[in-house]
Amino acid sequence: MKLALTLPYAEGALTRDQVLEVVRAADRLGYDSLWVAEAWSFDAFMVLTSLVPETEQIKLATGIVNVYSRTPSLIAQSAATLDALSGGRAVLGLGASGPQVIKGWHGLDYEQPLQRTREVIEIVRMIMRREKLQYEGQVFDLQGRLKLINHPVRPAIPVAVAALGPKNVAMTAELADGWLPTLYSPAKAAEVFGPALAEGRSRRAADLAPLEVVAPAAVAITDDPSAARDRARVGMALYIGGMGSRKQNFYNQLFRRYGYEAEASEIQELYLTGKQPEAIGKVTDEMVDEVSILGPAGYVKDRLAQFAEAGVSTLLVQVADPDPSNMIRTLERLAELA
Repeated sequence: MKLALTLPYAEGALTRDQVLEVVRAADRLGYDSLWVAEAWSFDAFMVLTSLVPETEQIKLATGIVNVYSRTPSLIAQSAATLDALSGGRAVLGLGASGPQVIKGWHGLDYEQPLQRTREVIEIVRMIMRREKLQYEGQVFDLQGRLKLINHPVRPAIPVAVAALGPKNVAMTAELADGWLPTLYSPAKAAEVFGPALAEGRSRRAADLAPLEVVAPAAVAITDDPSAARDRARVGMALYIGGMGSRKQNFYNQLFRRYGYEAEASEIQELYLTGKQPEAIGKVTDEMVDEVSILGPAGYVKDRLAQFAEAGVSTLLVQVADPDPSNMIRTLERLAELA
């Protein structure tokens, strides 16, 4: 199982100098890839481009950009540019995001998310192959007969898709190079995701390599994981409680599928009624440990094995410590344990 690093992106998480210190350490330690989220934060492609001269071998991945706010052609142009500037190290992480971001931030209708994602992938691949762009889909109709002026460094860039719902997971397993689940439980993955993965893989083209599974986990190597659990609780409460409405919250639905129906319902109700501290307090230790790797070195080593046995090919490390020096020490120790 390879190791990758997700870069904190919230305001005040790290200074620019601290980001560079952590990124250089991951590159030096042989981490496979670096993932930069976007959401409603800084532009992911620009952040990654700024890291090109600061790194030598680590892959540079959008984790993720959504398929609504940029046209498919602009996504392809940006990915091809990053790939050219980095000497072939770009990875394109895509996702449909959700109504809160697409409608609330970008002012766009959240329509046909699965079909749009499928068509974006197909169009991006056509552009990277420098084919004339004649495409007629349900969402996009492109008949300009243009092709990318520049010759890409590679005729294909790995495309990973963030997916949680059964139909989206099946589409990802069929079409994408990689799958990005969120809040991944190695213990429940086979039950919750297995049927959809099998369905998609049954339709997967023979010329596509086996699906990469890039699963995130908050990681802390410590004899007392209580502080790390408390930090993880904050983000989990936001996702389970606040990332969507009562009718449509993919992360809340995921934890219900994991068996935490009562907890997910209570966290959501508290969060959406302005009681965020109470919602955070309702994220139990069991829920945190379900999707995290927090504990002594021996426990961490065992958990790494559990993620690998559950089919994870790349562990996307979210270091559960805001101090950059501690982050680097965690990356170093984790590389030794993996």
